Amino acid sequence: MAALLKDVLFNAQTVSMLSAEIVAVYPAFARKAFYADVMVHFPELELKERITHIAVCLYRHLPCTYDTAVDIIVQALPQELDPACHDDDFGSFIYAAYGEYIARYGCTKEHVERSLEALCEITKRFYMEFAIREFVNAFTAETLEMLYMLSTAPNYHQRRLVSEGLRPKLPWGKALHIDYREPLRHLDNLFNDPTRFVTRSVANHLNDLSKMDAPLVLETLKRWQESQRAAPKEMAFITRHALRTLVKKGHGEALQMLGYTVNPNIAVAPLQIATKNVVIGDALEFEVTLHARERVKLMIDYVICFRTNKGTFTAKVHKLKTVALGKGAVIRLRKKHPFRVNMTTRKLYEGEHKVALQINGKRYDELSFALRHRE
Repeated sequence: MAALLKDVLFNAQTVSMLSAEIVAVYPAFARKAFYADVMVHFPELELKERITHIAVCLYRHLPCTYDTAVDIIVQALPQELDPACHDDDFGSFIYAAYGEYIARYGCTKEHVERSLEALCEITKRFYMEFAIREFVNAFTAETLEMLYMLSTAPNYHQRRLVSEGLRPKLPWGKALHIDYREPLRHLDNLFNDPTRFVTRSVANHLNDLSKMDAPLVLETLKRWQESQRAAPKEMAFITRHALRTLVKKGHGEALQMLGYTVNPNIAVAPLQIATKNVVIGDALEFEVTLHARERVKLMIDYVICFRTNKGTFTAKVHKLKTVALGKGAVIRLRKKHPFRVNMTTRKLYEGEHKVALQINGKRYDELSFALRHRE
């Protein structure tokens, strides 16, 4: 059986590493007592609970004076992540506990300046977007100004913190109370960043925003494109990634911005389902054939309409293929969509489900199929 993520990230080895780093700069640290304090409750705690638990244990074992404790944390930090890397360099998750410690015990008027300084240092070793949101809400002006300064910082992890920490709908992140338009001035310094780790965050930020204010996102992307400050390839990536939710919804202006015709001149043969009765654990198999009457660029998706426990349906759009076809071209696509046992993102219910084809945001054929448990 594969190890659980919480056990891979937060375990005896990572806790020992953290305590050893603290002892190296603060010999009075009760390393064994801290380790025992942390580990005794680990089996019963989930991933985020372990982060909070470690932070609470740090509070019990570090000096009670906050500034002294934070000085120790900063001094105990390992070497900064490699600045030569350009993507997906997260660092060790054990340092999330430092961010939680600062957010829990240092988000006060007395300590705000020191806390923000510490988060700026820690984020060079592990991302601090969850912790920074506490300060955005509690000390808005000070935190936004600090983040604006970081938007031009030499370290790309600090620059990413700006965009990621201010995302309107950061997954698992605390809701922000600021005007969602406020961070756009920060993003204006980041959309032409040379590091994909940063520009992906910028695109994710805009994708969040598109769920709240689509016209603002389209206007922002047009403004950035017209500025010609970003490399064309990277600007194309940001645009495509930022508009992905709008595209799945068939938003006409978003599709046109990406070069897709809302009503392409194509002939679509009836959708063919090879498995009209699908056993949970197996896959739905279907096939579609398209004929281009003129030169077209197509974003071909399929939609699974899942049955809910109330007998209604909820739709999920999945990518199938992106293709440019010449006049007269014919393309046949086959797909197997698995319905896995014990899905972590959705509970599957027996009964009628539906599959539909979606091309350039327009819904085409929709057919029903039955889903059932294995006997």
